[in-house]
Amino acid sequence: MNKLVVATLFGLSLGLSGCVISVDGDGEYSHHSDWRNVEQTNRKHISRLQQDISYDDILNRMGIADFNEFYIKGEDTYQVLYYRTQHIDGDGVTTKDECTPLVFKNSALLGWGETIYNATNR
Repeated sequence: MNKLVVATLFGLSLGLSGCVISVDGDGEYSHHSDWRNVEQTNRKHISRLQQDISYDDILNRMGIADFNEFYIKGEDTYQVLYYRTQHIDGDGVTTKDECTPLVFKNSALLGWGETIYNATNR
């Protein structure tokens, strides 16, 4: 074998040592199944939400949000947590359009989804 080929293969084997690439039942790489699991779990949590749940309860149930916004309107405070719920672009980066917003008014859940977000963010 050519010395360059041997050196290249040796270098690749060192770089891949300890690296495991797994494929799930759909033929997708494991990191794809990770975001699918996150999205499914987030949709499950969101489907069980009720108005007036506290901000802290949501964080305890769902964990850290992908995005977080805070604003004041009049004498009320609003916080919006965005949780990833749908895959749109396969670029490896989560964007807000792949998330469902949860809107809190004065630390209590007011509602979730684009409709409530748009209604309160004007």
